Amino acid sequence: MVKDIVNGVLITSLIFFMSVLIPIVGFVGALFIPLPVLFYRLKLGRHTGATIPIISSVIMIALIGDLSLDVLFFAGLLLIGFILGETIELNLSIEKTMLYACGSALISGLVALFIFSMLSGESIYIIVSDYVAKNLEITMVLYQKMGMSEENIQMISDSLDKIHAALVRIIPALVSVSTLFIAWTSILLAKPVLMRRSLFYPDFGPLNLWQAPEYLVWGVIGCGLTLFFPNEAIKIIGLNGLLILMSVYFFQGIAIVSYYFNKKNFPRMIRIFLYTLVAVQQLVLLAVIGLGFFDMWFNFRKLAKQTG
Repeated sequence: MVKDIVNGVLITSLIFFMSVLIPIVGFVGALFIPLPVLFYRLKLGRHTGATIPIISSVIMIALIGDLSLDVLFFAGLLLIGFILGETIELNLSIEKTMLYACGSALISGLVALFIFSMLSGESIYIIVSDYVAKNLEITMVLYQKMGMSEENIQMISDSLDKIHAALVRIIPALVSVSTLFIAWTSILLAKPVLMRRSLFYPDFGPLNLWQAPEYLVWGVIGCGLTLFFPNEAIKIIGLNGLLILMSVYFFQGIAIVSYYFNKKNFPRMIRIFLYTLVAVQQLVLLAVIGLGFFDMWFNFRKLAKQTG
């Protein structure tokens, strides 16, 4: 048991420091942080499993030296892993699993941000704005080290203030979408790991048949309409809501793509190439979102006919 706790803490801490110290690892590393917490929660049980995210959080704070937003973000990822373990053990549906895990992480993160704001004596807006500015500076340094041309770097530098303002406006959506994506990825990665170790994994059914609730389309329409309001605050709320809902339809679009990959028996290498294309090409990404959104009317997988 002690060995498992030590292994869990070491693995989690290693992924954390690789993500922080090697910026290019960053988000990719974050995808794997919930996994050891989820695994040891199911292997060791609730009380013993909880020691891993707690000890890992203390180590993060001790070695970073203060309670930064990076630590809060990664602590949220640890919580995602733990809550996913809870929901898997309860054998909940995929929708409830995602809702409870993401909801718990986001609410806890918001509470922690309020506390952080009170302790630092700075407003949440200033804290977030400074954090975005710091990461943009790191990104610019990374571009230079990667050998990006001076012309492109100068062009980005000239637009840095606009980029900063845009990112601050949509930071709630960026955090929510990242949390959703990380939780979903953790669920997919957990399946082979848990089954290989003979640990319980719920039968979510074929995830490539998943559909978003039809009523969400009214949320898209409502958020879209707020963009025409003269009030800036309402516009920002609507924009963030629209981005979050678009991420939901992205998952439905990916489910459709996966469905046809399986139906047509696409070779693994072609699948990897096309999934990579979705990740790096904005137009392809938008096409996948559109596929998910319009599936409600066109029923691309003919699910009613199959299940009827």
